[in-house]
Amino acid sequence: EEEKGKLVVQIADGQKQLSEIEDKILYMLANSTGNILDDEVLIATLAASKTTSEQINAQVAQAEETKTKIDEACEGYRPVATRGSILYFVVANMGGVDPMYQYSLQYFIKLFNLCMEKSEVSD
Repeated sequence: EEEKGKLVVQIADGQKQLSEIEDKILYMLANSTGNILDDEVLIATLAASKTTSEQINAQVAQAEETKTKIDEACEGYRPVATRGSILYFVVANMGGVDPMYQYSLQYFIKLFNLCMEKSEVSD
């Protein structure tokens, strides 16, 4: 989750930089006087922004790909989490059926570990 958070921040920073580059170019084009092909500062800024934009786009693409892999890995644990929560709430609510079924957290942990030991290994 921590790595995923860092990737989200990195993607947002990259998109912000791209937006700033676009704004800078639009400002220079709007305030350009005469032939824009003769404006060396504008041409240099366009060239620099092109390389910066390509680098940022590559980083954003890499971050998106990594984020997708992290999400897929997290989804692999969802069935275990679902079963664990079902088991916990079944044991926790058994006291409502009959008071003799009230169990402690230690009992739940032992039951959970027993279920984990006896369960089949998934791929």
